[in-house]
Amino acid sequence: MPTSPCGPGCLPPRDKQAEVGLPRVMLRLGGTAGLLLVGCFLVLALSVLRAAWRDRALALWFRMLLRTLGIDLVFGDRIPPGGALVVSNHVSWLDVVALQALRPMRMLAKVEVRSWPFLGPLAGRMGTVYIDRDRLSALPGAVRTIADELRAGAVIGAFPEGTTWCGRASGRFRPAVFQAAIDAGVRMQPVALRFRTVAGEPTSAAAFLGDATLVDSVLAVARMRDLVVELVVLPELVGTDRRELARQAQDAIAAATGSAPGHQTPAEHRVAQRIAA
Repeated sequence: MPTSPCGPGCLPPRDKQAEVGLPRVMLRLGGTAGLLLVGCFLVLALSVLRAAWRDRALALWFRMLLRTLGIDLVFGDRIPPGGALVVSNHVSWLDVVALQALRPMRMLAKVEVRSWPFLGPLAGRMGTVYIDRDRLSALPGAVRTIADELRAGAVIGAFPEGTTWCGRASGRFRPAVFQAAIDAGVRMQPVALRFRTVAGEPTSAAAFLGDATLVDSVLAVARMRDLVVELVVLPELVGTDRRELARQAQDAIAAATGSAPGHQTPAEHRVAQRIAA
């Protein structure tokens, strides 16, 4: 299983002066719960909508979810139309929300996501492709499934790091998912996710790390003031060597986010965190 040295020590100390008040937190949480219920009904209605209208409705819903949580979404270029494998760095559950707001897509996710309240059933209805990270023997079948979906014209989003990092450091990109794109002959589109404040300062406060539960992370995000998630659509990858493609994607995204390179031991990671701070 992919592992990350990132943990609670990567998060900034809690600063109540930089948080919104309890009434706004409750308003955000209430609005989020309401949107999740609306999302369940929306997914049921998607089957009767044309593809273009379905994508617009989903993108709007995810943008509303970000706004309800007080998060600004910033992006420049969009992902071109047509089937593609979209790969990105992985910091938080918010990564999925931001990518879907940019371009609705089917996501690869660990099987544990199925059990998440509200989000699990919603993810399943949106066609999430689940991967059992505990069973290496299941990987070839997963690659074939992904390739088949890509050949059929699907846009599939993946986090090749396999687990979350804090954003100031990043992990090694695993090559398996790139093999699926090679087999299907589709575009490979890297997208960099950056979390920052309105003032432009990078922040790891939204990272979903260690033993934190989804509820803990949602509460932490709901308390934040002036959080911005920025998406940078990078040039398409070209090649037929999955390991080289994984390296290219990793390097391009690390350069765009300004994160330290992967392959760090926990001790090296702590040193890099102190230097970055």
